[in-house]
Amino acid sequence: MPAKILIVDDSSTTLLMEEMLLKKYTNFEVVQARNGQEAVETALIEQPNLILMDVIMPKMDGFTACREMRKRQELRETPIILVTSRGEPQNVEMGFESGCSDYLTKPIESQELLQMVNGYLAAEKAR
Repeated sequence: MPAKILIVDDSSTTLLMEEMLLKKYTNFEVVQARNGQEAVETALIEQPNLILMDVIMPKMDGFTACREMRKRQELRETPIILVTSRGEPQNVEMGFESGCSDYLTKPIESQELLQMVNGYLAAEKAR
């Protein structure tokens, strides 16, 4: 059964790009959400193996969504990579304080994203 990845972004372009990249180089199942609130709801239903999430989104930002997910027993151990254009040190720090596993700054470097995704999924599989 292939790993399931939840990608979360309010930009249709970013969602499409990330999904195309993941489907081209992996056999992962990809599900999408368009804001933080939808991300929490979708993650609870879909139980993804990994979450790629933007920070700046409507309804609920990625930091808040990350904190909400970490409150849920079923999502507490799910790797969450924040993928955002907000690369300032205070935002990176806030990301890790909110419970993210890693932080990647846009524009995305395809190989870096794939390496990060594969690393987290391999570590999860080894548990």
